[in-house]
Amino acid sequence: MQRSRTNQKSLRDSFLYIILFIIYESLSSIYQFLPPLLGVLFVLLINALNRENTIGVVVITLCLVIFEAEKGYILFSSVIYLLLAYKFILPKVIQGFNCYSCIKFSYVFIAYVGFLIFNTLFSSIFLVDLPGANYYIIYYIVIEFFIVSLL
Repeated sequence: MQRSRTNQKSLRDSFLYIILFIIYESLSSIYQFLPPLLGVLFVLLINALNRENTIGVVVITLCLVIFEAEKGYILFSSVIYLLLAYKFILPKVIQGFNCYSCIKFSYVFIAYVGFLIFNTLFSSIFLVDLPGANYYIIYYIVIEFFIVSLL
């Protein structure tokens, strides 16, 4: 694959991240205490879209598709929801909060709670079974907030 001289980003690192995410996502399905990293992927998607990093957006989209396949969600439902949230919900959140950590917490909260609401709506429209939601979501939100605050 030929690369231009102006775009010297390594694709090897991107493939490594995808492989590591596949391994982690498989482990998170086995062990319930490992969060599925939906909020972290949302924050990384926001950063990639703000920097106009197309390789990053493609890698994160692939990771979101892997997340959907592993958890049993409808294909591209998380990608569609996160892009809609980025376009319509996040400008209101950024406008409403002044503290940066509150904005990061709302990113993770919107990623999980909004995705559950979006999936409920999606499953009722297309008459498919909704994957089960449990109380681990609160744990996932707290853990991923600490991970996102380190980014």
